Amino acid sequence: MTQPLSPLPAGLAAAIVDLDGTMVDTVGDFEAALGHAWADLGLPPVGRDFIVRTVGKGSEHLIAQCLAAVGAPAALQQAAWQRYQHHYLAINGQHSAVYPGVVEGLQALRAAGLRLVCLTNKPGAFARPLLAAKALDGFFEFVFGGDAFTEKKPHPLPLLKACDALGTLPAHTLMVGDSSNDAAAARAAGCPVVLVNYGYNHGEPVENARPDAIVSRLGAIAPMLRA
Repeated sequence: MTQPLSPLPAGLAAAIVDLDGTMVDTVGDFEAALGHAWADLGLPPVGRDFIVRTVGKGSEHLIAQCLAAVGAPAALQQAAWQRYQHHYLAINGQHSAVYPGVVEGLQALRAAGLRLVCLTNKPGAFARPLLAAKALDGFFEFVFGGDAFTEKKPHPLPLLKACDALGTLPAHTLMVGDSSNDAAAARAAGCPVVLVNYGYNHGEPVENARPDAIVSRLGAIAPMLRA
């Protein structure tokens, strides 16, 4: 399914691609790491559906929301982060899978002449090993995690910094993501944006984020560049 809502601009030079929910289904990793961390702290597990609705705004936000969901005090944030980080690094990528069509889609974007950057709210220490484990790291000139800059998406700063690293104008740099975070950051930065319809958008339809297009596979983007 390809749903163009407005034409993509001509002359695109690069694409900024999100990770969780866009290239890799990582809910299993989140669920496993949180489950182990919460067991260490004597807390009941968090449901998978809640995790799906909550991921996307960075690990600190995920941990805070998951603590609140089980009625744990916010004072446990630091201890929970330490246990979560320990377990996530140990299982990173073991319970996740690359979405169908991602490799072909990235190949097509590269073949269309676009330079690629991976920009995620996931900490860089989690993002880089995951990309390598899934054989996706070779597509990207730069990988920026959620701790690379002073702000995370939906703030526009990470996108503007990614454009600076590439030396491209935001208007010529496409944002590819799965959520309203990606769309809001792109709009504020001045980047066009395409969202996939299979990721994690806080339980809301991606149509509500009003991207330039919605696709069901990354491979649907490259033909739109020639339209």
